[in-house]
Amino acid sequence: MTQQITLKGNATDVDGQLPSPGDSLAEFSLTGANLRDVTLADFAGKRKIFNIFPSMDTPTCAISVKRFNAEVDALDNIALLQVSADLPFAHSRFCTAEGLENGTTLSMMRDKRFAKDYGVLIANGPMAGLCARAVIVADEQGMVLHSELVPEIGQEPNYEDALAALKV
Repeated sequence: MTQQITLKGNATDVDGQLPSPGDSLAEFSLTGANLRDVTLADFAGKRKIFNIFPSMDTPTCAISVKRFNAEVDALDNIALLQVSADLPFAHSRFCTAEGLENGTTLSMMRDKRFAKDYGVLIANGPMAGLCARAVIVADEQGMVLHSELVPEIGQEPNYEDALAALKV
């Protein structure tokens, strides 16, 4: 299935279907900061918030990473998963420079299947192969409580709705 978002107003296709509330999260394997594979099972028993974005090296992505990092600081039993196609080295450099300690950065460097399975793979245009901006919130069992595919890549996600779903 193909969805559309925009990049500076220009239509861009996104492959896959973003999980909807009530869906179960798909299994995944992404690369963590230590270059080890990380899977959904690594976050069993925790509420999960996926902040999915094209690259930490863009202003809107950097803002969302910092905002979610700050917001989850006061919450218990939360796994903040910051997912992009950036290399783990770039994730680590950014988080160290910004003093960010909450959350887990995850890279699609070995496999883009996550982006397709989660409905965020940009299919064409200058950002093809990267993730569209999206937020998914799931409960401890991996059931989706909230999801948002941000319609314009340069726009920030709806933090309030995502955080409200996380606190239910």
